[in-house]
Amino acid sequence: MEMKKSRKILLTVIGIIVAVYTLFPFYLVVMNTFKSANSIVSSPVGFEGISVSQLMTNLSSVVNNSNFNFWYAFGTSVIITVVSLIVLALFGGMAAWVICRNKTKWSTAIYMVFIASMIIPFQVVMLPLISTFRDVGNFVGISLLQSIPGIVFAYCGFGGAMTVFILTGFIKGIPYELEEAASIDGCSPEGTFFRIIFPLLTPVITTVTILNGMWIWNDYLLPSLMLGQNGKVKTLPVAVQAFVGSYVKQWDLILTAALLAIIPMVIIFLIAQKQIMNGMVEGAIK
Repeated sequence: MEMKKSRKILLTVIGIIVAVYTLFPFYLVVMNTFKSANSIVSSPVGFEGISVSQLMTNLSSVVNNSNFNFWYAFGTSVIITVVSLIVLALFGGMAAWVICRNKTKWSTAIYMVFIASMIIPFQVVMLPLISTFRDVGNFVGISLLQSIPGIVFAYCGFGGAMTVFILTGFIKGIPYELEEAASIDGCSPEGTFFRIIFPLLTPVITTVTILNGMWIWNDYLLPSLMLGQNGKVKTLPVAVQAFVGSYVKQWDLILTAALLAIIPMVIIFLIAQKQIMNGMVEGAIK
């Protein structure tokens, strides 16, 4: 009994340490948005210099800054994220369904390719990716770099592996008799997928969509490579670079802009955390 109590205390302490370590960067961002640049430099961790009026000044400076162009960057991030998520959910679901229901060597090989691609770090392929996109764009006469369609295509490629992997595990638990009954009733393969299979995937698709959405919205490296830091098309994480100069860094504006970029995903996660857990649990049970 005493050993169980000690173990519980130890796990609680470890949990608190991990929580503090994880939340500390978020604490720094939030606290320092209430400070001026001088207060941040003199006391980055403490409460000195905190002022609501300073927060409003920082917000006004960020939103009205012509170089940052908050609303344009926000709209660009929304378009890229929403379109990428729709394509990933739709084509990922179809790919997972075909892989599950066609037990051939080819389907197994394709599934293994999806899994293998998940372990390849992005840093290994980022330079060949840019070169390939440039060559393909020149060949077809369409600019895939510094364009929304190009980066959406890239996100669908990088996010497709995890999407197919998770959806495949869920589809394996769906009774095949449902599809047989639909076929007997004269339903086409396309109708079977969209009328029977796809609605059943709603819980796990919600989970995958939120996970992919947080990744795409917060991503900095891929947009900075494909769109460029000085390009016309900018996502919110890339636009924050406008406050980072060669010699002067406007920390008050940098942190305020970062907070504005974080808030939408925090709100969505808090609202949908129940759906995320339900989708993961249902997928595990399946």
